[in-house]
Amino acid sequence: MTDYLPFARPNIDEQTIAAVAAVFRSGQIASGPKVLELEAALAAYIGGGRQLRALTSATEGLEIALIACGVGPGDEVIVPAMSFAASANVVARAGAKPVFVDVELATRNLDVALVERAVTGRTRAIMPVHFAGLPVDLDALAPIAARHDLRVVEDAAHAIGTRSRGRPIGSFGDVAVFSFHPNKNMTSIEGGAVATADTAVVELVERHRFHGIRRDVHGEIDVVLAGAKSNLSDVAAQVGIEQLRRLEGFNARRRALAAQYFEALDGCDQIVLPARGDEGHSWHMFTVLIDFAKHRTTRPEFLQAMADRGIGIGVHYPCIPALTYYRGLGYRPEDTPNAARIGRQTVTLPLFPAMRDGDVERVATALRAQIART
Repeated sequence: MTDYLPFARPNIDEQTIAAVAAVFRSGQIASGPKVLELEAALAAYIGGGRQLRALTSATEGLEIALIACGVGPGDEVIVPAMSFAASANVVARAGAKPVFVDVELATRNLDVALVERAVTGRTRAIMPVHFAGLPVDLDALAPIAARHDLRVVEDAAHAIGTRSRGRPIGSFGDVAVFSFHPNKNMTSIEGGAVATADTAVVELVERHRFHGIRRDVHGEIDVVLAGAKSNLSDVAAQVGIEQLRRLEGFNARRRALAAQYFEALDGCDQIVLPARGDEGHSWHMFTVLIDFAKHRTTRPEFLQAMADRGIGIGVHYPCIPALTYYRGLGYRPEDTPNAARIGRQTVTLPLFPAMRDGDVERVATALRAQIART
């Protein structure tokens, strides 16, 4: 029987397992020296004089980064209409209003050409998402933000190791937030990090992630704001340290697998392939669009048929304005037609470093065969 191929799988080696065991044996398993080591290693990897602060998730990082940038009740934040729901949820949780802008069909990234017309007197920030590891054109976005005095908080959850014109994402710009969830390019089990050169934002992230506590030189505790509890553990940090040393290899393998997908699916006009990008793309995911209505089937039927062939398929992502919560606030998916189409038609093919070369051909063959049957 053919092995089941999931759409994602973390790659944890024996060195990592041994290093984590050593942390357990040390007795220091909450936030401590390993978190500091991870933050320093990330800062060295990304460069650009940035400071990194680790948290329990990118979602926490995005919410805290928005608050640290002054976003609050009555404000508006521009976000892409097609992303994981967290991209909008964090805006709502900060008390602000998400303003959805459509995405480009091929890149799935925020359509920068549409951003400026979405700016109002209440806009406080723009939050682009580097979808699947493909960088948004930040050089085009930056002048818009500058003209309107807006903060740019990059949702870089997919983009650790991504480079834009040779520059690592997070090494330039305003604020970037990375995710280390198990299906990301590197993991700390659950976790994330905020990258910025803004020392005021760094200080506020530190306060918000641990109860708003500030200690004086004598170790006395004060609470200066109503903070959260989102500090990373040393156990998780050690996983992140070990993953970071392997990240360049992971991403190189992802790029090679993506190239194989393009070759294997060349000429398959029943699907819409993602934009290829350049060598800076870190290929967190490989998503394609299928017109299920045209093929007289549904996405759940397609997913089940591929699962029956031993292949796991993901869905990344529904159009955010189409979700029940946001519909209830008056948003309409038809206002962002590319995001709505992607939300209906998207599927995510398996892509992770441990895949064998033959796995790509297996997926492509099964996909072509299943489409031909409909």
